[in-house]
Amino acid sequence: MLSYRHAFHAGNHADILKHYTFSLVLDYFNQKDKPYCVIDTHAGAGMYELNAVFSQKNKEFDTGISHLLSAKNQPNSVQAFTNMVKSFNTADHTNLYPGSPKVAAYYLKKNDQLRLFELHPNDYKTLTKNFSENSKQTKIIMGDGFNGIKAILPPTTKRAITIIDPPYEDKQDYERVVNSIQDSLKRFSTGTYIVWYPLLARPEPEKMVSGLRQQASKWLNVSLSISVAPKEGFGMFGSGLFIINPPWILPNALKESLPYLTELLGKDNNAGYQLEYEID
Repeated sequence: MLSYRHAFHAGNHADILKHYTFSLVLDYFNQKDKPYCVIDTHAGAGMYELNAVFSQKNKEFDTGISHLLSAKNQPNSVQAFTNMVKSFNTADHTNLYPGSPKVAAYYLKKNDQLRLFELHPNDYKTLTKNFSENSKQTKIIMGDGFNGIKAILPPTTKRAITIIDPPYEDKQDYERVVNSIQDSLKRFSTGTYIVWYPLLARPEPEKMVSGLRQQASKWLNVSLSISVAPKEGFGMFGSGLFIINPPWILPNALKESLPYLTELLGKDNNAGYQLEYEID
């Protein structure tokens, strides 16, 4: 399916959880001087204009980045993420929101690698334009990331972060995620894998997380809900990340920031978070 465009959802509450946590993982990888590779299987356009038609349709950024930009007394790691978003904008106006490719690019050192997959032709075109100045470090492939990562793993850097963020419009994506992780771990068992998923009043996300948990000995599962699940069963009321081989510092960092993010992004008293992990 090629109907999904992330620009409709750029900067929303799910993006905040995903990209903030992603930034924590990237920052941890930077603590070692050794190079690493970031692989993004569903890269999107890379950067989004919040005043563009797509973003303005539902203004989902008002559930996410708009809150952070106006918030005070942020935990240090959240403030660092907010500052990262601001770095792509002018001091007096925020219109650009970075997708995961640009978040990764912000943290990468000169010897690190970035491998981006995007299947939608229009988003691929925009993504290529957004990275035209960084072609040596970044390779952009128009294709299916689920299949594409097979040619990259194991990476030449011997260290890698893979972020898997499909739209899940096709229910087969849930099964494809589990199969892709299973295959990837056979090729590169020590890599860090970040899987984003929506919170829905349907069984597929929970079933997928259960399948992922069976694949890994070291994992972390974090989710943030902003409201009660809709009675009619339609619509996303939050999101989560399942991370295989997470940095050891991640649980404590999230314990510090999740109460703050829940209060900041929650729509009602049903907002909450869950954090579970098996790292030792």
